[in-house]
Amino acid sequence: MLATTPIRDIITAQRQFFATGKTQDIAFRLTQLQNLYQAIKNRENAIYAALKADLNKPDVEAYYEIVVTRDIQAAIKNLKSWVKPQKFPIPLEQFPAQAMMVPEPLGVVLIVGAWNYPFNLIMAPLIGAIAAGNCAIIKPSELSPHTSRLIAEIIGETFDNGYITVVEGGRDISQQLLAEKFDYIFFTGSPRVGKIVMEAAAKHLTPVTLELGGKSPCIVTEDVNIEVAAKRIVWGKFVNAGQTCIAPDYLLVQQGVKSQLLAAIKAAIIEFYGHEPANSPDYGRIVNDGHLQRLQDLLESGEIIVGGDINPDARYIAPTVIDNVSLEAAVMQEEIFGPILPVMTYGDLSEAIDLINRLPKPLALYIFSQNPSHQEQILRQTSSGTACINDTLVHFITPQLPFGGVGNSGMGRYHGKASFDTFCHYKSILKRSFLFDVDLRYPPYRDKLRFLKWLLGG
Repeated sequence: MLATTPIRDIITAQRQFFATGKTQDIAFRLTQLQNLYQAIKNRENAIYAALKADLNKPDVEAYYEIVVTRDIQAAIKNLKSWVKPQKFPIPLEQFPAQAMMVPEPLGVVLIVGAWNYPFNLIMAPLIGAIAAGNCAIIKPSELSPHTSRLIAEIIGETFDNGYITVVEGGRDISQQLLAEKFDYIFFTGSPRVGKIVMEAAAKHLTPVTLELGGKSPCIVTEDVNIEVAAKRIVWGKFVNAGQTCIAPDYLLVQQGVKSQLLAAIKAAIIEFYGHEPANSPDYGRIVNDGHLQRLQDLLESGEIIVGGDINPDARYIAPTVIDNVSLEAAVMQEEIFGPILPVMTYGDLSEAIDLINRLPKPLALYIFSQNPSHQEQILRQTSSGTACINDTLVHFITPQLPFGGVGNSGMGRYHGKASFDTFCHYKSILKRSFLFDVDLRYPPYRDKLRFLKWLLGG
């Protein structure tokens, strides 16, 4: 829905809905998850069309967004076990009693999505919010307007507005939403905007999950299968025209295999997209003119050895590889978020690790190596939100593997049960009996300290 209804009125309606207790009911949650699943399946072709209109996504790449239905099925299958109280042992002095931790919904939550995977990055956290028993307000990105409109239609047709609703609009609407008090905010976007979200949330002491980004390095050692590594790197970098928060942002290749790897990367680009990627039905486009200009400026950071072609009218930038890049170059000062792959070389593995650690902690780290000790060294001596060995991106679509950043790349995590946990408060409860009431803890305390120390083990 367009933000014609005052934001505060929408939140008030959702708080009233939450107060009815309907969302606490497990059967209600399961029904809503089933409804969401069916709504997505019913509109699958429309989702393909919207993503094509916004980002020129081929259907195969669009399907990676729709496959979020797998997460819905997992939530339906596991919800009854997720909501069960977790029991804990009782110390002797509390006996007889029960100790448990119970997941309870937070209330009214705000989900703010990103434009690069505009369907998935709304629906994936929404699944957790529904499963945990919350009401939700959804703010899709205005930079992917066709998908935003479709999400609003799907949600409006599927749910009561007092339960889940979509608020469309630009920066002014986002500012209005962030000025209000929510029980949780889930934001996906850039570190720059993430800081704004966190600052706004702090005014209400609202907890947040920030799924951000960063410069995700891709390390290649001399012992890899060059041809397969090149294909996996090219796919991970240039899917969605490089507009992926966990795309390999820069390549760190060991000097001895550099020329061989770059030749294989060039061959893989041709194999995937042909000699003229602009004519390929399988290659996306840049989301808007502003991002196109930003990326065009970054091309000046090094020597273009593959690609570099630009068509501003079509918002097209060819899959591009640039060499002779320094750490001080503009392309190494920000997340690229586009189809440009800078290449840097190293001799000893410690050089690559040192370079990675000179930059903010990334959202993903990619290691192409068949040497377990090298894999372990990189993982142990670097910090990243996630890591993937001998492949790219696929860890994000592994349903039960929690996903999230660290440091500048974000905080919090989701996917699978982690999504449910994110939108819950785990309430600790101790339940005691009246059967025994030893007066050891009550005044007067004379002659009780020694026995108390023995009992409590201090």
